[in-house]
Amino acid sequence: MRPTVAAPESVTWRVHLDRAMWVAGVRALMLQALHPIAMQGVWQRSDFRTDPTGRLMRTAHFVAVSTYGSPAEAEALGRHVRRVHRALSFTDPSGGRLHRVDQHDLLVWVHCAEVSSYLEVCHRAGVELGAADRDRYLDEQAHTATLVGLSPGDVPRDVAAMRRYLAAVRPSLRVTPEARRAVRFLLWPRIPDRLAWLTPLRPLWFPVGALSYATLPRWARHAYGTLPEVPGSDAAATVSLRALRSGLNRVPDRHYDRIFDEATVRSAHDAKRRLLAAGYRVEDGLRGVRRAADPRGLRATAPGNGSRPSPTPRTTVE
Repeated sequence: MRPTVAAPESVTWRVHLDRAMWVAGVRALMLQALHPIAMQGVWQRSDFRTDPTGRLMRTAHFVAVSTYGSPAEAEALGRHVRRVHRALSFTDPSGGRLHRVDQHDLLVWVHCAEVSSYLEVCHRAGVELGAADRDRYLDEQAHTATLVGLSPGDVPRDVAAMRRYLAAVRPSLRVTPEARRAVRFLLWPRIPDRLAWLTPLRPLWFPVGALSYATLPRWARHAYGTLPEVPGSDAAATVSLRALRSGLNRVPDRHYDRIFDEATVRSAHDAKRRLLAAGYRVEDGLRGVRRAADPRGLRATAPGNGSRPSPTPRTTVE
């Protein structure tokens, strides 16, 4: 059996273990909120309003397990997610229609908003991803979609297909009062009790939230109108994103891991043991995992992680 869902040599590993994923994850939630029906599902059937940080942490845990968890661990988490979603429904206040949380079109939207955000932000942050890599990432993530009840054929499997999907769904996207409030929550979230020690550092969150907002498509930022637009904002956001990523990459793992839930950290520790048994070297952590037999000592996640920055990329998905 494979030691991890995604191989350390995969594009998924390269993207999901990058620390720019904090910005990518928040950006994904901001983008998802633009779907008025999906936003109602979150607003009515989750604890987002009282614990937006918890929502982000659960997303981080899902990404972690579906990347470096064992196949059995990922399937168990997928069964739990599907079971929870299957039991939830909500009402669209604009027409009174009843919707299921696991409604097919909503699952597709959430998946696409997430993976397009992960790809867009990490590429702009400096992770070296060629055109073939970007297509391969979306193809790999099509298999992850099965964990929430979709099939690989339900979602875009390359950049061109993702662009077509996002263009097709855009006319149905709009800013609702709930979406605008969600963005404000994400720009300045409440710190959960278990992370109370971070309270003095709370002002440091704002750059993460602001960059998440700044990396949204321009039309989405204009629709929200939450933060001011300035000339050259897209280029400035990319430069700031790279600087933030560089700073996060300097934080030692032992400190960085304290942000995550205990279950997420435990999953990472278990992954290291399985990878070691499978012939990988893990003394440099999951981001630096490499084949023990590799005579060159190449890191599986080396592209974009400490290498010479590539030219500032244009947006790759939207």
